[in-house]
Amino acid sequence: MKHYAIIGASSGIGRSLASRLKAAGHEVSGTWRKTPPEMDGISWHQTDVLDPVADYSWIPPVLHGLVYCPGAIQLKPFHRISGDEFMKDYQLQVVGAINAIQKFLPSLKASGNGSVILFSTVAVQSGFSFHSMVSASKGAIEGLTRALSAELAPVIRVNCIAPSLTDTPLASTLLNTPEKRLANGERHPLKRIGKAEDISALASFLLSDESGWITGQIIHADGGIGTIR
Repeated sequence: MKHYAIIGASSGIGRSLASRLKAAGHEVSGTWRKTPPEMDGISWHQTDVLDPVADYSWIPPVLHGLVYCPGAIQLKPFHRISGDEFMKDYQLQVVGAINAIQKFLPSLKASGNGSVILFSTVAVQSGFSFHSMVSASKGAIEGLTRALSAELAPVIRVNCIAPSLTDTPLASTLLNTPEKRLANGERHPLKRIGKAEDISALASFLLSDESGWITGQIIHADGGIGTIR
């Protein structure tokens, strides 16, 4: 049995992963900020990673994995996005991840074999209109993944998952009609949108010892849209 922490475990991919890890017999500490948790068997903590005085006294002395799930999808024409909006998005997606990793780093090192998982998007490597804000922030996450994987090896592995559109509350406005769901599914070679379980299965593997020789990777789980034409 191992102990994992999931930042943003109360909904979407984080919730699916927490459920999967709990079912496998692991200890899971999960954070939430806006969405109250509805899952038993998880050690829950209301936490804002951007709060400089947030209480992290609950972090266990030994932690085997950290997953940072908070994110945002704001699709707007570039000329309508202010600098403040870019910075707010960067704060959540990048600075929040940095804050979390720094707080958990001593416990991850104590495990002797820790794993960190971050999230990007297929839109970083495949240019899509109206994705400049999310692509800029997640591009930084991909760079952070590679740099940290080098700096923290061999004790801690760092990998990043880059999904395409996934059926989670985060993407609800993009999938709020049957027509949108059908159209977005048809854009993908596998002819469907992703499910939270698709991504949490990959995340669970990257946390496990079975992926012990994988680090510094940006792994695309995108229904083929990033590479197949």
